[in-house]
Amino acid sequence: MRVRLGRDFGWLWAAYTASTAGTWLALDAFQLIAVLVLHSGAAQVSFLSAAGLAMGALVAVPLGPWVEFRHKRPVMIAADLARCAALLSLPAAFALGALSFGHLVLVSVVVAASDIAFKAASGAYLKQLLGGERLLVANGRFESTQWTATAVGPPLGGALIGAFGPLTTVVLDAASYVLSALGLRAIRTPEQPPAPPAPRDALGLGEGWRHILGHPVLRPLFLNTVLVNGLIMVGAPLVAVLMLGDLGFAPWQYGLAFGLPCLGGLVGSRLARPLAARFGQLRVLWVSAVARVVWPVGLAFIGPGAGGLALVVVIELGLITCCGVFNPVYATYRLQQTEPGTVARVLTAWSVTGSATTAALTLAWGGLAALVGIRPALAAAGVLLLATPLLLRPLAGAGRPLSGWRRRSTGPDPRRHPFGPQRMPWPAVLCTVAAWLPPPRTRAPTGPCPWSPAPSRCPNSTSRRPAGRTARRSCSASCSSSRTPPSCSSSPSRRSSWRSARGARPCSSAGCPIRWSAGWADTSATTPGSTRRRCC
Repeated sequence: MRVRLGRDFGWLWAAYTASTAGTWLALDAFQLIAVLVLHSGAAQVSFLSAAGLAMGALVAVPLGPWVEFRHKRPVMIAADLARCAALLSLPAAFALGALSFGHLVLVSVVVAASDIAFKAASGAYLKQLLGGERLLVANGRFESTQWTATAVGPPLGGALIGAFGPLTTVVLDAASYVLSALGLRAIRTPEQPPAPPAPRDALGLGEGWRHILGHPVLRPLFLNTVLVNGLIMVGAPLVAVLMLGDLGFAPWQYGLAFGLPCLGGLVGSRLARPLAARFGQLRVLWVSAVARVVWPVGLAFIGPGAGGLALVVVIELGLITCCGVFNPVYATYRLQQTEPGTVARVLTAWSVTGSATTAALTLAWGGLAALVGIRPALAAAGVLLLATPLLLRPLAGAGRPLSGWRRRSTGPDPRRHPFGPQRMPWPAVLCTVAAWLPPPRTRAPTGPCPWSPAPSRCPNSTSRRPAGRTARRSCSASCSSSRTPPSCSSSPSRRSSWRSARGARPCSSAGCPIRWSAGWADTSATTPGSTRRRCC
């Protein structure tokens, strides 16, 4: 059943569609202008990509806190108009014969900084406009739109470049930002006033990093996505130089190779919501994050002709399909786990770190390609990508059912938590490890067996009492049913005796879900060799 998200979301979606179509129509426009118009090499093209991202991230650092305490929709409109003006300066300079590499770098800086500001404001605005489970629906539609535009835009843009030159797509991209600003202007829902800055907000963008690094799931997700995106993006300028320069592919073939596989992204984005509902968000994030990194290493083996073109299509199809599943779930989970007053700073911190990391890696890989060649550089990036799932190990078991454990209450029905099964707190993990470790070597008890048959009623004296209020209820129920603890043996095996002394009944003390020890906390035990057993 299709979920209706309202008229204002329709305008927001239309604005997103216009700007995304223009962006993907002008895919790698700066790199193509550098190669085809300015005749730049691999090192210069990599520097162009790195400089734009790095300087854009530096300019965007003060923008995050500024955007947080401003109305978001005017910021988005201003970012659209700034990108439009910067892009239109390129064809004007080309017509006057004044287009230079430095001008291209300056425009890329303005566009990168405006992109970061727009993403920060749009994420916070979307969370205001929609909430709850509708966020995943909205992000799924955005992802579908992006991959549809990616499938159609590059081949069409390549054809336009072949017919009218590389600056044609730049003009169309600038026009798309004007349409986006008009769509945002048509939204009628009044925006909520921004919250006044709190004392801790003096940290500025540091508050966004503090929130990310202090979250047990966002932290590994942040490290993984920043590194993976950077290692994937380092291949873009190298593949452009390899295909358009060394292998002699036409611009329309280059656009087709990266446009046709984007149909896989459309399929993946449609699957994201049902997969998250079936398996939980964290498990879907883990599996799709692992699956997306196995493909890029094949880019090192691109050859000439139809075979090389088919190889690029297959590699990009697998990569983009996995990204189509990962991205909407990841974007939704990040918004759901961020406090409303810090959304813009968290998204800006995330984008700034990602842009700076991508810039540094792109610059490094450009130098590596100049030293060892393009193919070895692509192979090195692919091999490093294979190791990135190690950063997501905390998510590996997040989707497994916790049999015998009590999950933390997160709402009216914790069994159907919207984020999937939750991680156990560290005290519970330590209790579990301690419950299954072998006991220390001790002498066999010489006195009465500490596991004598249970009394007919629960001992409530001070010398023998249950440990913990929850444990007292469970242990009282055990006594009322005349449960008899396991009997002692003169020479039991260490493993069997230890496990027999440990019950499988869940017991919780101070909110810590643990495995219950079947014994009582006997504070007056003086029998030689006896041990005190209690709930953790």
